[in-house]
Amino acid sequence: MRLFYRKIGEGPPIIILHGLFGSSENWLTIAKKISTRFTVYLPDQRNHGLSPHDEIHNYESMSDDLFELITELNLKKFFLAGHSMGGKTAMKFAMKWPEMIQGLIIADISPFGDRTNGSQDYNEHYEILRSITETDISKAASRTDIDKLFAERIPSVKVRDLILKNLQRDENKMFVWKLNAWVLLKNLDRIMEGLPFAQQITGFPVVFLKGEYSGYILKEDYNSIIKLFPAAEIRVIKNAGHWLHADNPEAVAEAFLDMLDH
Repeated sequence: MRLFYRKIGEGPPIIILHGLFGSSENWLTIAKKISTRFTVYLPDQRNHGLSPHDEIHNYESMSDDLFELITELNLKKFFLAGHSMGGKTAMKFAMKWPEMIQGLIIADISPFGDRTNGSQDYNEHYEILRSITETDISKAASRTDIDKLFAERIPSVKVRDLILKNLQRDENKMFVWKLNAWVLLKNLDRIMEGLPFAQQITGFPVVFLKGEYSGYILKEDYNSIIKLFPAAEIRVIKNAGHWLHADNPEAVAEAFLDMLDH
């Protein structure tokens, strides 16, 4: 699948993959902060942003999409980063093509977290996707109107702001979703499951960024992460939750720039 991407900056190449409900736009602030030392590529993953939609949505397909993009860009060696769902895609890619990775940054996701049907995180994502698929936005005159439609089912203003970034107007000036919510809902178990790993992944520096207030990387995961990635460093981003790049962009950008000095 040919992914849409944005490019900014000069220097060694780094690809940053957004998470579920996100897009390349979410990482523009970080990209600008590191653009004097990196050439930053920001793809929209399948079923998100301006990239194509498809019935298949799993980490095998998303890592293959990334390989296709890298082939198009003619990159032989590059830094790779990913947040949440994008972090799992990045780890899957690193497992399949470790020789291409110069350094790996995983933002607030554990490779082992099995957050499938019944977990709190799963239920929250399920409710968001159900809300999108069940809410008629065709008659809304403004984003404010749509925000009001979602206020009861998605009480968090921060989460609603993230979701509404997926809106665009069609040729008839009506609001539509860039997000392929039906397919994401159908594949939510695959998105939320942990990744199977058969071997250690070595040969490049690895940094896991954990939001201070986030529960996506648990203390009990630390030893397993080090066994899988022997070179891994786990770095806590202060005053940040799961969307750490929005909560503390300065600290996240600093962690990215530090990767060059490993």
